[in-house]
Amino acid sequence: MLGRVPSFLVRSCARAEAPITSSALPVRLQSPSSRTMSNSATCAKRDHSAQLGGPIQSCIERKLQAALVPAHLQVINESHSHNVPKGSETHFKVVAVSSMFEGKALLARHRLINGLLSEELEAGIHALSIVAKTASEWEKAEGAVPPSPACRGGSQK
Repeated sequence: MLGRVPSFLVRSCARAEAPITSSALPVRLQSPSSRTMSNSATCAKRDHSAQLGGPIQSCIERKLQAALVPAHLQVINESHSHNVPKGSETHFKVVAVSSMFEGKALLARHRLINGLLSEELEAGIHALSIVAKTASEWEKAEGAVPPSPACRGGSQK
């Protein structure tokens, strides 16, 4: 079924067997902030101090790496560009290049990623920007990633 993710891939990062450090991931990770908000979800219950990002960002990276086996993965905490407390983990951009996107429409790719991150989205991630490409699309785009839209101040326009 389109957009369905096996339940074993959507498990809580708090129940993961061992933390995966950024050096163990064969992907490019970017993190403007390593601090976290105080009321984070199950992902935040683990100690991720040795990793590049905060606990929620690290959890997102781990889940996407395990499920998509991406050729390229960036999880960027863009919370600093929004009207949230310093160190928050509420606004993210995911850039993923995976063979799992072959033959899938853009909406199906987004549903797949949203399904993988359903716990995090329910627990406090306010915004998730997704760039999901196949290897050939990534090559054609020459690795260019469109900028995220400017913050409009929540309900203010």
